[in-house]
Amino acid sequence: MSDESKINWGPATGIGSMPGGDAREAAKTVTGTFEDFPYLPELPARGPGADMIGRTAGLLVEVYARVEPSGWRIGDRPGMDTRRARSWLREDLDALEEFTQGYEGPLKVQAVGPWTLAAALERRNGEAALGDPGACRDLAGSLAEGLGAHLADVRRRIPGARPVLQLDEPSLTAVLRGHIKTASGYRTHRAVDRQVVEDTLRELIEASGVPVVVHSCAPDVPFALLRRAGVEGVSFDAGLLTERDEDTIGEAVEAGTQLFAGVVPSTDAALSDPASNVSGVRTLWRRLGLNPGSLAGSVVVTPSCGLAGASPAYARKALAQCVRAARSLADNPE
Repeated sequence: MSDESKINWGPATGIGSMPGGDAREAAKTVTGTFEDFPYLPELPARGPGADMIGRTAGLLVEVYARVEPSGWRIGDRPGMDTRRARSWLREDLDALEEFTQGYEGPLKVQAVGPWTLAAALERRNGEAALGDPGACRDLAGSLAEGLGAHLADVRRRIPGARPVLQLDEPSLTAVLRGHIKTASGYRTHRAVDRQVVEDTLRELIEASGVPVVVHSCAPDVPFALLRRAGVEGVSFDAGLLTERDEDTIGEAVEAGTQLFAGVVPSTDAALSDPASNVSGVRTLWRRLGLNPGSLAGSVVVTPSCGLAGASPAYARKALAQCVRAARSLADNPE
């Protein structure tokens, strides 16, 4: 890992997606709210190519995908869907560049991780790439190369930024457990060996040369596997944690893994005292016997998941609530 791995995490940030389709408005909201840890907004309401799978497919090198009625399918050449995904990404980067002039510090960009991508992208026969180990390797290699170019573009546009890469892996647990359905819907793909999953993630993380956070708002996030793979942070929905997660979370914290705790609802809800959003994190710290003084430095406060399903007004409030909740955590760790 390069020297860019040495990073001062901001106290709060977002997950990625925002409602609406105005890139400038989204960038203005994000940079105005998170002065210490902004991120590149995603606007899936614009349609195919702005969704997380299509957006990441547009980053791939020498692998192309198009929209079919069943989803995104790998094709032979770049078509309209690839061009549209790349155009929207440029538009989003243009907007972010405009509102980060002179910014210095961590800046998060997001892409779908190799295993969720393999579970979502179809081969020519309509089956997920996940069912073909060779296709999985090719996708991971193409993704690593595409992310390298994307991160270089971010550095060029925003020279003071210290890029942080978030890999979205909501399907990771299902991949590990053999729960991804085949095209017929009657069977499931075989579970992928945990060592293969770990090695693939490690290779991509090492190739990126920046701190990597893996995000999943699904239950049973594999904290231990991710830590072994070399992630510097794990992003999760704190409301889905169970007692069986606690030991691995404690081990991750003690090993220096940053926790991106999703504690603010990601769809419209009543927001009250910010301290109540982080009360569960404080309780977890006490149960694990961790030093309360390390709490604020070990946790980045986020929404529970992306905000694409929220109203624009609520999305703005939710992001601001994350900042206030993080301040509460720092001021009153116990």
